[in-house]
This record gives sequence, structure tokens and C-alpha cells, in this order.
Amino acid sequence: MAVLVVGGGLVGSQIARVLLERGKTPIIFDRIPQPQALGGIVDLSRITLLQGDVLRPWDLVSALRKGGIEGIIHTAAYPMLTAGAQLHPYDAIEVNIMGAANILEAAVAFGVPRVVIASSSVLSSHVSGGEDAGNQAMEEAFPRPITFYAATKQAVESLGDNYARWKGIDVRMVRYAAVAGPWTGVGGGEPTNVFRAMVEGALKHGKADIPNVKIEWIYSRDAGLGTVLALEAKIDRHRVFNLSMGAPTSPEDMAAAIQAAIPGIETRIGPKIGTATMGGATFDEPLELGRAKSILGYQPAYPMTEAIRDYADWLKSLAKN
Repeated sequence: MAVLVVGGGLVGSQIARVLLERGKTPIIFDRIPQPQALGGIVDLSRITLLQGDVLRPWDLVSALRKGGIEGIIHTAAYPMLTAGAQLHPYDAIEVNIMGAANILEAAVAFGVPRVVIASSSVLSSHVSGGEDAGNQAMEEAFPRPITFYAATKQAVESLGDNYARWKGIDVRMVRYAAVAGPWTGVGGGEPTNVFRAMVEGALKHGKADIPNVKIEWIYSRDAGLGTVLALEAKIDRHRVFNLSMGAPTSPEDMAAAIQAAIPGIETRIGPKIGTATMGGATFDEPLELGRAKSILGYQPAYPMTEAIRDYADWLKSLAKN
């Protein structure tokens, strides 16, 4: 059976790879497909690559009308995530919210039984308020998002929950921490690019500039696997799952990890920066992974040292080709 993967980028490529390994047929649907970058992650001869836009419902109709699709995994989002949405909020609102609504409507119309939607850990970190301690009779009962990107993700999770509640489709959401991993194409958020620059600098110059911010990360290979596990899980109610490495990484932790992964590297921690565009957690507690572990069987295979080592090995392999 086939799975429609909407968004063939940093995480979507890894989802396709995992689907192939588990005997599924990925159909990647992307507004601007990047076959060269995809080919570095997944065997292009074994996937179907379609060009289409989530804001054009007929593109989704064309992708789904052949039938045989057992699930949709939706990872597409407005470029640069938090940073992009802060610069262009209307465009991000349109892509992130209406794109997800179109996916959910298409699933209902074509009887696709299960949808997994990518959300974000910004809903744990980029929030403020809740002064009324959850008292629903009060005006400030619950925290609210403090960035446009987080606001769109809250809306998407609410839409997914209500489509599951009222329209009879099985919708699951996965909240990614900041994602880093192998990818030569465009896409990803600001943390993705900072991670890339840090490791590339270490390999090229023997020096790594460490961002002075605590961030909770997930390696793209783990994100891909966790998302497929969410698609496959036999559950009837728990719909939102955190996916991360399991703990925030401080600047000092990052410096130690890169020195362990690439011995002899000189590290330099930069000036303190904020987390509004970097997507970093504003609290010290790690995302709770108990539900993802017990229900999905998720277990991060790439803590930070292993993630940097794998990423560095991938970069070296690119340089040889």
C-alpha cells in the first residue's frame, strides 16, 4: 500500500526512506520537488515524486484519485518555520493552516483512513499566559502562543483533533523538537541551518561556533522513524506525541558533543541569543517522551554526539563524490 508524504524535504525524505524499509510505497508530493537532494537520502527509482501545492485542492485530488493510499503524512510548512512566519505572517498562516485544512478535507473526501500531521515543540516553549490556572471561567485560563508559527501549529492541532472527533478520520500529530540532519536542498528552520554551519565549520576549519542558546533537538533520522511509527500505531485516542532527543542541549553540552564526535575541534560559544526565531526551549525540563515511547515504541537512536558524528560522516561522503 502507498503513503502520500506531503513535503519532500529534511524530514519528508527520511520518512520516505523509513517507509521503503518497512515495505511501503512512498508518494512524495511537493510544491517544488528537489530530486537531487532527495536522491541523496532515498532511492528515487522506488518512489513516486509528484509536483503539487497544498493550497490548490485539485492538486491533492490528482494525487489521491488513483486510490490505494492508506495514509497521508503532512510535513509541508511555510519556509524557515518560526523565522519565516515572523517575517511573513499572512503567508505562513495561509500555508500552514489552510494547507493542513486542505489535507484533512481531501482525506475525508477520498476515505483515507489515517493522517499524521507534523507539529512542533514550539507549543511547549513559545507560549505565555495561563495566569488563571486553568480556570475555564476566567479570561486567561490557558497559555497562548507568542509567535506566528506557534499560533499556526496550535490551530493545526485543533483542526486535526476536531476532524478526528467529527469527521471520522484518524488523525495523529507529532511535535518535533528543532530538527537537524542530512539534506542538501533548501528547507528547514533556522536551527537546521545553524547546526549545518556549525558542523561544516568544524570539518573545514577545525573550529565550531556554538550558538549560545539551550535547544531541544531531534535528528532527522529519528524524526522520520517516529513519524512512521505514529502512522502505524494502533491507538484510538492519544493524538499528539512529542519527538526529540530526550533532553535540551546547552551550549556547553553542544561543545562537548562536537568535541567527542570530531576529536581535536576547537569550540567557541557565541554571545547569548534569544529563542524566538531559533526555536529553542525557554525552560529546562525535557519534552516528555513517555507517551511516544510506550504507545509508538519510539526511542531516539541519535543523541547529540551520535547525531553530529553521523552528520559529519555524511558530509565527508558528499565531499568524496
